[in-house]
Amino acid sequence: MNDNHILQMKQSTGFQDSMPQENVVIYIKDLHKSFGDNHVLSGFNMKLTRGENLVVMGKSGSGKSVMIKCLVGLMEADSGYIEVMGKEVSTLSQETLDILRADIGFLFQGSALYDSMTVRENLEFPLRRHKNKLGNIVDTTPMVMEALENVGLAHAIDLMPSELSGGMKRRVALARTLILKPKVILYDEPTSGLDPITAKEIIGLMRSIQKKYNTSSLIITHDVDCARVISERMILLVDGINYAEGTYEELLKSQDPKVEAFFKK
Repeated sequence: MNDNHILQMKQSTGFQDSMPQENVVIYIKDLHKSFGDNHVLSGFNMKLTRGENLVVMGKSGSGKSVMIKCLVGLMEADSGYIEVMGKEVSTLSQETLDILRADIGFLFQGSALYDSMTVRENLEFPLRRHKNKLGNIVDTTPMVMEALENVGLAHAIDLMPSELSGGMKRRVALARTLILKPKVILYDEPTSGLDPITAKEIIGLMRSIQKKYNTSSLIITHDVDCARVISERMILLVDGINYAEGTYEELLKSQDPKVEAFFKK
């Protein structure tokens, strides 16, 4: 992809897609968010299609986390349009927003397990919280075991988080995300803090889960190796906008200095 193509994408805000709109599960248009004089998002655009692995890369402080918080309704944007699975986020009541969130899995950067709960209890927590989606489940064991088997940790069901390695904690957090069978999974720096071998295992799990459940995945990362392996498409978040988009290979060939900066070791 040449730099003129990148520039064309950078200037485009219309999203004239050849793909039918019903295939788009997340749609963000002209998103703005500032904190005082700090303009974090300045017209960011993004679409995530059904079954796609989309990576958003940006330097620290570029607005990746702010974008995610606006996406799930944890933070109010200054302006712009956000639609998730056909619902405009800014118009939703708290109850409707909670129902929508039950279809969105979120793998936090630090795993965010409850230290005082066993692995089993950590996985049961979202089942209790989202009874409106699943009803009153009398025996949670089959669902807990299925989720743990998906990440290869059925044997750890009665362990405490303090007994788990960093990679095991990330796997349990992924199992907890999967237990609600979400349609979309948001990954926040999924390989951060992990050694290269464990990071590779987590990426392999992400790929197998996407294939098994046909989930749509939005991966926020600064790990170029993770982006290369997991992404089907990438967006580079620079200066508050979707500065460049394309496959890893397309962006790697760019001679734009702002794009090249992401791929230099």
